Amino acid sequence: MQLFVLIARLGSLAAAARAVDLTPPAATKRLATLESRLGVRLLNRTTRSLSLTSEGETYLQHATRILADVREMEDAVSQGRAVPRGLLRVNATLNFGRTSIAPLVSAFAKRYPEVEVLVEVTDRPVDLVDTGFDLAVRFGELPDKRLNARRIMSNRRFLCASPAYLESHGTPRTLADLAGHRCIIHRQNDDAYGIWRFLHHEHSEVVKVHGMLSSNDGDIVLGWALDGHGILIRSEWDLAKYLDSGRLRIVLPDFELPSADLYVYYPERRNLPVRARAFIDFLADHFKAAVDGRGSVREHIPSKVRSRKARP
Repeated sequence: MQLFVLIARLGSLAAAARAVDLTPPAATKRLATLESRLGVRLLNRTTRSLSLTSEGETYLQHATRILADVREMEDAVSQGRAVPRGLLRVNATLNFGRTSIAPLVSAFAKRYPEVEVLVEVTDRPVDLVDTGFDLAVRFGELPDKRLNARRIMSNRRFLCASPAYLESHGTPRTLADLAGHRCIIHRQNDDAYGIWRFLHHEHSEVVKVHGMLSSNDGDIVLGWALDGHGILIRSEWDLAKYLDSGRLRIVLPDFELPSADLYVYYPERRNLPVRARAFIDFLADHFKAAVDGRGSVREHIPSKVRSRKARP
């Protein structure tokens, strides 16, 4: 059952075989035995592709739920064990997963060597309930009521631009001024293209912005802003070092943007595994220390804006 779920998720029998330390012929034999016992074909296989049959889709749905129930049963029985152990499946965003979560997983693995950690990075959120992941580390709130969430870092967002751009095109003083500026658009998930939402004196304001450059990759749009191509929305987590070096400046700090707080999401379960609790606490401790030592963004915004509390 575990092998079949891995084959379906990875889209490759050979990759699934490697994940469970089997040879491809042994994995093929196990799959054939499973299909023979069920009396149906679960996969359509060619030399170049692999896809699920309708029976395979049904089997995958049930197998994923059954395996999750088995893990929950084992976790409930082993709650009294002081040492975290077992498999922990973590999902994170592409860039943040590579640059921040992966190094933390390395440190976590050294502290808890009996925990096996599988990290998968994706550009879009995954369905934790259907895919069997234990945790997802994401910026912003997810509209899935089946999940629990723990906020581990507040993370406000600001408009910013390079000094070269502001010297060449002027500094906007009002939101209406943005219509005459080049704006760099970071296209994320299903957000409306070029629509920026602000809160000012408890009133919501929506601005349609325009620009010649846009991308779904955060590093790409940041590079364009550093090169002086326009105004960009960026979170304080990313901004600090560029403000300190003078390569970026905050624009229109009085206008509040929706925050991009960092959350750990996990399926609603009666008994959160010890290994999952340990990992969440590990992340929370790290980011608390990082935020406590940061503070440089606040030095670059007016005191009346600086004192504004992050929204819960």
